[in-house]
Amino acid sequence: MSLVRLKIKGISYSQTQNGAYALILNEVEGDRKLPIVIGAFEAQSIAIALEKEIKPPRPLTHDLFKNFADRYEIVIKQVTIHKLVDGVFYSSIICERDKVEEIIDARTSDAIALALRFGAPIFTYKTILDKAGIFLKFSSKDKEKEENDDSIMVDEILQEGETVEIESGATDGYQELTIDELNKELDKAVANEDYEKAAKLRDEISKRN
Repeated sequence: MSLVRLKIKGISYSQTQNGAYALILNEVEGDRKLPIVIGAFEAQSIAIALEKEIKPPRPLTHDLFKNFADRYEIVIKQVTIHKLVDGVFYSSIICERDKVEEIIDARTSDAIALALRFGAPIFTYKTILDKAGIFLKFSSKDKEKEENDDSIMVDEILQEGETVEIESGATDGYQELTIDELNKELDKAVANEDYEKAAKLRDEISKRN
């Protein structure tokens, strides 16, 4: 079976369902997206890894694993999403230490959070992408915005084979704040370890720059 390399397009969150997140993966050589439902903690951890400028005051669980692996010279070489059963994705992490490779089973959200921290590539099998991959349907206005912003707002992810409408996301009132006020709110969010809010603030600041 042939492998397809994926890249992270962004993390979406529902405007109608509190606490519902989806990680959007995009095939590197194609237009299909692979949406994976993830938990709030994992969404935070992935967002922190994506937003290089946000530095937690204490290491998150995935950061701790990275520090532990570095200390014992363990390297993550690759993450593979290898199975899809009843809507649940299964992944494996390929690690290497002293030129010996080991394959470790992991939740997909954890595997990707670690792949980001190790700079490891993410793959899936073509059969999985054929089954679960979708094309996101854009309006011309939303497509223009999407080309300049990797953060995708998706209100809901439909079942396989259907399209997903992209909606312009809520800003939680951040558009009304000045850059100085946004930076102050960002500092407070990081200090309070509210990384979900910090990621949204970082997105708003990035749009202004």
